[in-house]
Amino acid sequence: MIRVLIADDQAIARQGLHIILSAENDIEVVGQAHDGQEAVDMTAKLKPSLVLMDLKMPRLTGVQ
Repeated sequence: MIRVLIADDQAIARQGLHIILSAENDIEVVGQAHDGQEAVDMTAKLKPSLVLMDLKMPRLTGVQ
């Protein structure tokens, strides 16, 4: 099972990715972050296999 964390400051983008990814049998969306700092915190807590992260977000960018 691939565990995915979605990080994007736009709710519609997070929701769309969640719907698409959840349709796959071998993918589990374990969380959604609304900014870069929350993505870092959730990654430490949830230990996802993969983080899909927007590059331009508040507090910390996807690049940082």
